[in-house]
Amino acid sequence: MPEFNRRQFIAAGAGALAAASVMRAVPVSAAPFGSVDATLPAPPAFPPGIPLYQQRYQNWSKEIIRDAVWTCSPTTPDDVVTLANWAHANSYRLRPRGAMHGWTPLTIVNGENIERFMLVDTTVHLNGITVDPSTSTVTAGAGATIEAILQQLENNGLGWVSVPAPGVLTVAGSLAVDAHGAAIPADGETPVFGTTYGSLSNLVTSLTAVVWDGNAYALRTFERSDPEITPLLTHLGRAFLTSVTMQAGANTRMRCQSYTDIGWREMFGAAGASGRTFESYLARTGRVEAIWYPFTENPWLKVWSVSPVKPPESREVTGPYNYPFSDNLPEVASDLIGQLTAGNTFIAPAFGQVYYGTTVAGLAATGSSDIWGWAKDLQFYIKPSTLLLTEGGGAVITNRANVAQVIHEFTEWFAGRVAYYQSIGQYPINGPVEIRCCGMDDPADVVVESAGPPTISAMRPRPDHPEWDTAVWLNVLGVPGTPGMFAFYREMEQWMRSHYTGSWATFRPEWSKGWAFSAELPYQDPVVIDSTLPNTYREGVPTSENWDTARATFDALDPNRIYSNTFIDRLLP
Repeated sequence: MPEFNRRQFIAAGAGALAAASVMRAVPVSAAPFGSVDATLPAPPAFPPGIPLYQQRYQNWSKEIIRDAVWTCSPTTPDDVVTLANWAHANSYRLRPRGAMHGWTPLTIVNGENIERFMLVDTTVHLNGITVDPSTSTVTAGAGATIEAILQQLENNGLGWVSVPAPGVLTVAGSLAVDAHGAAIPADGETPVFGTTYGSLSNLVTSLTAVVWDGNAYALRTFERSDPEITPLLTHLGRAFLTSVTMQAGANTRMRCQSYTDIGWREMFGAAGASGRTFESYLARTGRVEAIWYPFTENPWLKVWSVSPVKPPESREVTGPYNYPFSDNLPEVASDLIGQLTAGNTFIAPAFGQVYYGTTVAGLAATGSSDIWGWAKDLQFYIKPSTLLLTEGGGAVITNRANVAQVIHEFTEWFAGRVAYYQSIGQYPINGPVEIRCCGMDDPADVVVESAGPPTISAMRPRPDHPEWDTAVWLNVLGVPGTPGMFAFYREMEQWMRSHYTGSWATFRPEWSKGWAFSAELPYQDPVVIDSTLPNTYREGVPTSENWDTARATFDALDPNRIYSNTFIDRLLP
C-alpha cells in the first residue's frame, strides 16, 4: 500500500478525520467485518463477540496513514486477553490504538506489511473512570482521555499539577511515551502532596496489563513496588495496558497571562540577564511556555500561576481550549499553508507574520490574554482541529540554574541557522519554536512504596547527577512535506546532542515527537537507533535498571512479540 503524500496533508482538512475517528466504535468510512466494502483478507478464526471492522489509520501529522487496517474494539479487559491469545495462535500482532495523537511509528510503520496486524481501539469501551477520594487516586481504563480523567478528579476536588496540552490523549498512550506538562516549582512554592512535576508516568501507583504467564497471555496487576513495573511505566508500545491507577493531589485554580510584546532576544536572554526574561517568569510562577513563530520578533509567552482567588483583571473561564483562533486559522493562513505544501517555501516569513498577527488579534478579540479558572481549563489548549505540524527536538536534562543558558544558546543557534538558510534562498523551517520546562520523575513524589522511576522516561533522574532536576523541552515545528525540513532537524538534533553534554547537561528524545533524523526522514538514523539512544539510558544509571533490563522485561512479559512492529523490533530488538 503506498505511503501518504505529505504534501496532501492539508487536503482532508486539519484534524477532521482525527475528530471523527476518536471515540467511535465503527467510525465513518469503516467497513464492518463481513461487509462487501472490506478489502483486506479476513482474520482467521477471529474471536466472536468483539466488534471488528476495517478502518483508516493516520497519525497526528498525517505523515503515517493507511487507508485500511483491521481494527477491533474490545469491551472488557478479558476481551484483550482473548485477543492476545488469538494473535499468538495466528501469528498476528496487536497494536493498541488510542487518540492517534503522535508522530513516532510506534503503532503503524509506513510501508509495513499489515496483513497480520490488528489495531485494538481502547477508546470505545475500555474508558471507564473511578475516583477514590479516600485515597486520592483515580483508576481509568486504557482508552480514557486525560481530559475526562481530570474532569472526574476535579469533580472530587483533585487534580494534577502538570499535564499535556491536548486533552484528547488517552491515558495508556500518554504513559507509553511519558507525556508531560510544563511546570516546575516556582521559587518558594510548596509542592502539592500527591502530584509530580515530572511525567504522568510518575503518578502511577499500579497498572494492569495483559502479559505472558508462561503458558498463555493473562491479566496481571503490577504494584508500584514491583520491580517489573518500572519499564511498563514508559514502554513505547511494547506492552498492552488495560487499566491504570494514578495518584492525585488537591486541585488548584490558576491564572494564565499571555504576552506578545517581548522581543525574543530579551525573552531568551542569558542566565541572570535583566528584563522580561523566560528565566524571571519561571522563577516567579514555575509555569511558562514560549511559542516563537518563524521570522517574527516577539514570541507568544504564556505564564501560568497558582491563583486561588480570581485577580480583578482576569476573565473567568469554565472550560478548556480558550484560544479558538489557534484552532481556526483565517483564510489567508490556509492559503499560505497551501502554498507551502506546494513547495513555495519562500513564503515562510509571510506565514510566520500571519500566524503572529492572528495570535495578537485573537487574544484581544476573545479576551484571552488574562484568564482564570480551574487548572485543567487553563492547561488544555490543543484540540484535534489545531494545525497539524510535524516536530523535531527533545529534552535537555540539566540543573534549574542552567535553564536560561540552555534556552539562550539554543535560540541563538537557531536564529543563526535560519538566517543562514534564508541568505541562500532556502526556508526549511516554517513552524514555530516551542519552549517549555518540567520537573523530573522524582521518586519522592510517589506516595506509595515504589521500585523506582520509569526506566526509559526522558525525565528519569540521573543518580550520578542529582543536581539535574529540570527537563527543558526545545521543539521546532514545520509543515509536512517542506523541502529540507528533515535535513534541518537532523542538523539541529546533532547540534543539541553534542552541545548539551558533559557535566552540565544531557540530551534525550521526546518519544512521541521526531528523532533519529536522516536527511530525508525521521526515525532512520541507524547510529542513533542502535547505539545513541540505548546508551542514553545506560549512562549514569545502575546496570540493574537501564535500557537493557527494560528490554529483558518486555521480552519476559511478551516473549512472542505480539506487541511490536518492524520499527519497535529495530528500536527494542
